[in-house]
Amino acid sequence: MESLPATTTSAANSESEPEIAPSAARLLKAWETPRGWRYWSAVNNSEVGLWYTVTSFAFFLFGGVLALLMRIQLAVPGNTFLTADQYNQIFTMHGSVMMFLFAVPIFEAFSIMVLPEMLGARDLPFPRLSAYGYFSFLIGGIFVCGSLFFGAAPKGGWFMYPPLTSAFQDGVGADIWLLGLTFIEIASIAAAIELIVGVLKCRPPGMRINLIPLYCWYILVVAGMILFAFPPLIAGDILLEMERAFDWPFFDPKRGGDPLLWQHLFWIFGHPEVYIVFLPSIALMAMMIPTFARTPMVGYSWVVLSAVGTGFLSFGLWVHHMFTTGLPGISIGIFSAASQAVAIPTGVQIFCFLATLTAGNVKRSVCLLFIFAGLATFIIGGLTGVMVAVAPFDFQAHDTFFIVGHLHYVLIGGTIFPIMAAFYYFFPLVTGKQLSERVGTIVFWLVLIGFNVAFFPMHILGLLGMPRRVFTYPEGMGLDLWNLISSIGAFVLAAGFVVFLIDVFRPRRQQALSERNPWQAGTLEWLAEMPDQPWGVRSIPVINSRYPLWEQPGFVNDVDEARFYLPDAEEGKRETIVSSVIDATPIQCLRVGGPTFLTFFAALFTGGFFIFATYHWWWPAILSGVIACGVILRWVWTGTAWIPEKESKDVGLGVSLPLYLSGPQAVGWWAMFITMTADVTAFMSLVFGYFFYWTIHDDYPPDPLPGPGVFWPVTGMLLLLVAYGLTLLARHWNRRDFGARFYLLLSLAALFTVGGTGALLAGPWLTGLAPTEHVYPAVVWVLVGWTALHAVLGVVMQLYCLARRAAGRMTARYDADIVNVALYWHFLALTVVITVGVIAGFPSVS
Repeated sequence: MESLPATTTSAANSESEPEIAPSAARLLKAWETPRGWRYWSAVNNSEVGLWYTVTSFAFFLFGGVLALLMRIQLAVPGNTFLTADQYNQIFTMHGSVMMFLFAVPIFEAFSIMVLPEMLGARDLPFPRLSAYGYFSFLIGGIFVCGSLFFGAAPKGGWFMYPPLTSAFQDGVGADIWLLGLTFIEIASIAAAIELIVGVLKCRPPGMRINLIPLYCWYILVVAGMILFAFPPLIAGDILLEMERAFDWPFFDPKRGGDPLLWQHLFWIFGHPEVYIVFLPSIALMAMMIPTFARTPMVGYSWVVLSAVGTGFLSFGLWVHHMFTTGLPGISIGIFSAASQAVAIPTGVQIFCFLATLTAGNVKRSVCLLFIFAGLATFIIGGLTGVMVAVAPFDFQAHDTFFIVGHLHYVLIGGTIFPIMAAFYYFFPLVTGKQLSERVGTIVFWLVLIGFNVAFFPMHILGLLGMPRRVFTYPEGMGLDLWNLISSIGAFVLAAGFVVFLIDVFRPRRQQALSERNPWQAGTLEWLAEMPDQPWGVRSIPVINSRYPLWEQPGFVNDVDEARFYLPDAEEGKRETIVSSVIDATPIQCLRVGGPTFLTFFAALFTGGFFIFATYHWWWPAILSGVIACGVILRWVWTGTAWIPEKESKDVGLGVSLPLYLSGPQAVGWWAMFITMTADVTAFMSLVFGYFFYWTIHDDYPPDPLPGPGVFWPVTGMLLLLVAYGLTLLARHWNRRDFGARFYLLLSLAALFTVGGTGALLAGPWLTGLAPTEHVYPAVVWVLVGWTALHAVLGVVMQLYCLARRAAGRMTARYDADIVNVALYWHFLALTVVITVGVIAGFPSVS
């Protein structure tokens, strides 16, 4: 394949630029980052993404220090550097920090920061949601990590298996893990929603779905995986916390529970999590390899299909972690085959990368060194993964250090090396200056040697029989030398990161700004000036290729000369373009929210709810939750679904776009749909728990059935379905501008919702179902409580729409609020029907 010519620099650095044009001045004013103490009210993707990235990396360093403490303890046999209790806390926090506070957040952070530039957009569609997610992540992370300094950290492993964490651990450590990380998981889902809608709806005109950067495809796959992987863990967290806080016996075999339910829910999350962590690293490689090969990616479509296939197959592998739990042989065989099959799409991606490097004219760089190391270490980890996918081998190796070595080769080798490459590659985009290639080479060799010396001996230790999750070991077992070597390697690895940090944070005042597009890349993010402007892109371009900086003549000049869309901000508003999902046809000029402290206070009081609940301080928790709801309502009331001063706007190139949309074309509708998809996934995980108990018990549901009967659940269902119908009718009459009918129908809908919720709760209440006596009443109460809570939220939404219409903030034309609420009620109606079918219908036919 013929290599493409490098793009040329078309604009000088900011020092030599001419006087700024009035349109550019207005654009800069609209997108200006606040200064002073107001800086922390910023919601720009560049600022929030930078905060997110720095915080994630700080948690990574914290987790690394914990790892060094463990390696000191295990360096020699019989060591007393740490007590068993201290080791268990550090061991648990190390895994939890690396998985929940670094591995997933770092990819979401980087995506929030760079994705708008990759898409040629001004910002993502919900910048305030990104800020809320960041502050939630920060507060939750500090809360969880801070527990270690008070001797109150969780100590049941990052997997938190009951009954170890339910019946045999006192204190609040497990509660901190369950509630603190649930708070963080919600923030991760919020970021996933932002990224999915951003990729699908905020692409530049012409960037059809088959032209989007490969990184964006991976983001779609991974964010979609988060929507289906995190909710089962949240459901499991709810059940385990209910057992710890209220003695509901979900995992207590004496009262019908079973600890294996936790393992199913955890690993339905846990194995996709491996690919949620790995695929973004592959995505970074997919962006960098064509740049350094000076040629487009070979097999673009194959890479996309294999990424989608990897994401799909990853949900069929969770039993891979449960081979030693006594499952039937047929189940083990099926999941063993699936665990090996996932290597096929992964291999396709790697071969496409190698083909691209072979076809191009490769330019040497420290980035490529890290990429090659990442591919090599992941392949080693993949090979050991195939070994443990074979059940007889896994029976022997499952509880040994072999698994620790395998895990780190996949998760650390397969992710850290590409992330390090990305630091060097994208650093000029963030700071306007480059990192040292010479120092980077030193960092590379220290990290590569330290990593392999630290983790390869763990495979040997495992084969020699050293169990994992132990804080010491006796002499004379042949483990001493390999453990010492592993500990030395860990410190060499740490030295590499110290040198890296010195290079990142050394003073750069005397260093010249990087040239624009220093790597001569072909994708849109390298339109950025050095240093970058807060507007993201001077004008939103028209795209007709995958590498426009290489393949569209005069492209950079046309963007800089504001010859495309939205070259001005006449009204002083922050605006970007919304496009159709498949063809990227422009359909709306979207106005997004500006700086606000509401996101911080919403996160603060949401965090307060979880933190106070951890210590069973129920009244402060309730108060904090109520304040959080009030702040969020204020945020939504003042910051969404604005009625514009005019119907449409000329966005340039003779195109006029509406300023307001509702329904499936609108970004708010997509956000509600995606949110409720995740919500229903969590609900179905609870339903899975109900039927899991049915499969393991001969007398489930119990006979005679203690409740909740049929009358009250069915009555509640009918009332809620009437409320659902009235809500849809209210939407219908609002569109026809019959205000009186709208108010009447939606008011009746709220009343029927209250009545239906009461009837639903009356079933288990009046039949005397005691959730502490047996798992059956506990599961019934959880399903009813989940549905009732969502019905209460449905009432709040109905009242909100009544208030919006009364205040003139919602009309027949500008009806996004009631349209989105109706969409919520579609999912609520489905939840109601399933709940009643399970608790009232299934016992009648089983």
